[in-house]
This record gives sequence, C-alpha cells and structure tokens, in this order.
Amino acid sequence: MVETETQQPIFEFSGKNMSLDFCNTIHDRTSSSPRELLTSYDNLLLWGQEAHILSEEEAKLLEEEARHHKEEAAATLQQAIELREAIYRLFDTMTQGTSPAESDLETFNSALSHAMIHSCVEAGPYGFEWGWQPEKRNLDRPLWAVVRAAADLLTSEQLEDVRVCASDTCGWLFLDTSKNHTRRWCDMKSCGNRAKARKHYSQKKRAS
Repeated sequence: MVETETQQPIFEFSGKNMSLDFCNTIHDRTSSSPRELLTSYDNLLLWGQEAHILSEEEAKLLEEEARHHKEEAAATLQQAIELREAIYRLFDTMTQGTSPAESDLETFNSALSHAMIHSCVEAGPYGFEWGWQPEKRNLDRPLWAVVRAAADLLTSEQLEDVRVCASDTCGWLFLDTSKNHTRRWCDMKSCGNRAKARKHYSQKKRAS
C-alpha cells in the first residue's frame, strides 16, 4: 500500500547515508530473533517513499505494476533482500578490517551494472546532476539509487567513518559524522539510552 501524508513512517533513517539506511531495514539484526521490515514488495515501495527515492505517483505506478506481475514483484523483493545483505557484509568487513567475499562483490557489481544502465545526467538548478531515465514501471527502480549510494560511499574517504552500532543486538550501520568521530550508537534515543539504562542499573546493583 502506498504511503499517504497522514501515515507515520515505519522505517528509521539514522544511518546518514541511503545505502546504510537500506541495510538497516531489519530490526535487532545481531540478536537471536531479528525482525524483517521488508516483508512485502509494498513495504519496499514504502521504504522508497520514506527515503525520498520514489514520489507518491511513482510508487502508485509500481504498486499497480506489482499487482499485475506478482511473481516478478516477489522476485524483486527477494533480490532486494539479497542485495541488502551483500551490501551490509561489504561495509561490515570494512569495519572489521577483513576482505570482502567475492560472492558479495559479484552480487553488488551485478546490481550496480544494471542500475547504471538507467542513469543519466540532468540539468539541475545549480548545474548538472545525476538522474534516472523516466522508466517508471521497472519494479527494481527503488534499488537503483541505493546501489549508486553504496558505490559512492564504498569508493569515498568517508568509508572509514562507517560504524556498526555498539549494541549487542542491534547491528545497524551508520556514518559517524560527529566532530570527534566517537559516535557509538545508531541512535542515542534508542540503543544509546538503553545502554545507559543498563549501565546505570548494573552500577546501582553493584553498589547495593
């Protein structure tokens, strides 16, 4: 179902980068019971809208296309999840200082090659900028911008600022843009506050 202006967002965008936010479409990733948020193609469209990749009109067109091509929509959703996990592992290996798996690079580069076929350069208000060709009924359209954002980040100096949330159960990725590069939590209001509460409880328990 396409999101309307009155609906509350169901996804969080604390990663400071579109590709990292896409990786974070699963709650409690490193816990024993992670919760998938991309449970349907409609949810992929919702994420695309909340990430400002798709307009409401574009999402409605894709929703209609998915209704007429249910098997293709299901395959696109599976592709999105597999791509998300490959991108996550690429960034995660960087944070651990290990080498990426060839299979993950192959998955990513295949998606990147496909996405770039649809890219173009457009005239913007301040010069030229990247854009997408007006092929509004491609079911994998929400993934194109994600792949390009991931490629830009993977090949930039900001790659060394990618972090994994310090929570034992979260596992979300974020770009550390803090002044001293000491950010530890995906979001201080959620994981950060819970960690502070646990630390306070532990200290109080030891004191008693």
